[in-house]
Amino acid sequence: MEFKGKDLEYYNALIKVRDEVTEQMRHCADTALSSDNIEKRGVTTHMADSSFDNSRSEMALRMLSEDGDILALIDDAIERLANGEYGKCMECGEMIAEPRLQARPYAVFCIKCKSRQEEMMKNR
Repeated sequence: MEFKGKDLEYYNALIKVRDEVTEQMRHCADTALSSDNIEKRGVTTHMADSSFDNSRSEMALRMLSEDGDILALIDDAIERLANGEYGKCMECGEMIAEPRLQARPYAVFCIKCKSRQEEMMKNR
């Protein structure tokens, strides 16, 4: 599908973020799986060193998972853009404010609905 006008701007913003997230994932995976880190794990002599290495690996895996979720949101946003549904809040159906889409082009909720969701999660 070929996008024009404002849709092309949104598409380009989504692709830019996707490229940034993909590069971040590549760097994170390279760091977590580098041969230096793997070799160090086998020769770590102090428990604190081992614990730090494990924490760093767990954090890298968590970041990879979160970035994977963002990639899925970006792909969904591109599909919504192609279907003419981009920019509509998935909860209330209102249009998501332009500044929010500029900051987070893959946003699926308007500020009001997102704030309400975060408040509900905080109160659980």
